[in-house]
Amino acid sequence: DVERSRLLQNIRLLSRLVVSLWTEIVFNSGRKDMRILETERLVLRDWREEDSVVFSRMNRDPKVMEYFLKPLTDTESRDFYERIRREIDTFGWGLFAAEVKISGKFIGYIGLHHTNFETDFCPCIEIGWRLCENSWGRGYATEGARACLDYAFRQLQLSEIYSFTSLPNRRSERVMQKIGLQKIGEFDHPLVPAGHPLLRHVLYRAEKG
Repeated sequence: DVERSRLLQNIRLLSRLVVSLWTEIVFNSGRKDMRILETERLVLRDWREEDSVVFSRMNRDPKVMEYFLKPLTDTESRDFYERIRREIDTFGWGLFAAEVKISGKFIGYIGLHHTNFETDFCPCIEIGWRLCENSWGRGYATEGARACLDYAFRQLQLSEIYSFTSLPNRRSERVMQKIGLQKIGEFDHPLVPAGHPLLRHVLYRAEKG
């Protein structure tokens, strides 16, 4: 009886694992080709598990992370990846995975994000991007961000969108300017230590016309 009970327990456990695995396979296969936005050269889509490898590599790159406090560990990248996916699952939009149409290559993210830290403009929706260094200089960030901004106002009917970056990050600030955001001020980022060279940030905003 003990052996039979143990066998039944193992069968139930195995059944739960099989159901869980099958659910994950079906769920992810449904997400696989979920295209949210397309531009001339990019597909902005839901994330795939295989994106996480390149995502971690990108977040470890000191050049990509130059204007952040530090590069991310693989564990931190995984946590970030999971948060991004949860946000898209919850709202139907977020920081989209960016893919080059012609090659199908994942190059980073471009999209929208719910931001909430202690400043006078939060909580807010921000527009942001982070791309692998080998895809810089091709206008991908501007192209994708412009599409996201249009999506935010036309489809989501949001009233305003913010974007911000540290003062030295002129490259990112130029993207904000190119997509039509207006500079409305500067602020000290509350999550950056006092005296740190990245403490001071520029703040941009676009309002629904």
